[in-house]
Amino acid sequence: MMGEIVVLGWLALELTNSPFLVGVAMGCRALPLFFVGVPAGVIADRLPRQRLLVATGAGQGLTAATMGVLTLLGVVSLTHLMLLTFAAGALRGVEHAARQSYAHDVVGAPALMSGLAILGVAMRAGWLLGSLGVGALIARFGSGPAYLAVAVAFLAGGLAMLPARTAASTGEPVRDSMWQGIIAFIAAVRKDRMLLVLMMLTAGAEVLGFAHQALLPSLARDVLHTGPEGLGVMNAARAVGGILGLAASMRGLVQGGGALFVTVLVCFGASLMGLAVAPYLLGFAGVVVVVIAANAAGALADLLAQSLLQLSVPHRLRGRAGGAWVVAIGLAPLGQIQIGALASLFGVSAALGASGLGLVALAGATALLFPRLRAL
Repeated sequence: MMGEIVVLGWLALELTNSPFLVGVAMGCRALPLFFVGVPAGVIADRLPRQRLLVATGAGQGLTAATMGVLTLLGVVSLTHLMLLTFAAGALRGVEHAARQSYAHDVVGAPALMSGLAILGVAMRAGWLLGSLGVGALIARFGSGPAYLAVAVAFLAGGLAMLPARTAASTGEPVRDSMWQGIIAFIAAVRKDRMLLVLMMLTAGAEVLGFAHQALLPSLARDVLHTGPEGLGVMNAARAVGGILGLAASMRGLVQGGGALFVTVLVCFGASLMGLAVAPYLLGFAGVVVVVIAANAAGALADLLAQSLLQLSVPHRLRGRAGGAWVVAIGLAPLGQIQIGALASLFGVSAALGASGLGLVALAGATALLFPRLRAL
């Protein structure tokens, strides 16, 4: 996943020379999530989740391999990049919904936060290798071989799930239609407004927080002048930060809850404001440290959002709770496009600072307007 982000951002920048269009390309990666999230959750509630993880890994491997071949042939265009990235994003939506609910199947509700933290650490370890490895591949061989390496990794991830056990039935009757399954989840959201609040905060973290990854290619090339290797190091720093944040939760240093979720979001926003000035005050090494801090907070926010959503719904809706998280992160294109536009108009630092300030304001306002959130 992180290797794909590195090569996607770099290839988009090479093709367009525009931070705004890099944001658009990144947006195509997340846009499908908004539309497929709840249907993906219904699918994850009805089909074997282990088989879905195998199929989506293979599908994402195919789209990445196609991009690699087109790039090696010298015929790749921004249109190819956006369409294939969009298709991979739709597959990723099903994968995300199935993975969260399958984790619940494996470890159960009492250990869910620890189980998701273990998965998060494993994923970010892959991010670390993918960031450094793909950055080096781009620098030495170009974007085509880098995309092929990403394809192999996606395929290997899917095949690794073949020997995994199939979870017991969720007990969800399958007599109703896909549409009726979606309506059942909407009814649950209307019944408990905290689900909607959690989705809103998750979307805010994605739009205002995680969107900063769209500016890392411009930060590496145009501000810090470090090239694709520097971009790989900064994305590796994102992985290191995530591992540190999740390791703290696994050691019992973090206790989940709504109040903590809000606090972590405030820290996430403040760290992005720090990233806005770090290139000028601290240099490349300082930027790496701030990126680590920002993504430690981001990883904790992600973990808390997934856990709170899964634990807020009955057994039969767990897949759809994962789908709700997918819908929320599917709003990421709004953040990636707006932060890319701000960077094009006012510069990278102004865009980072504005996004961080917006996230702090959103978290604070939500805590004041919805006091029940703090009691979760």
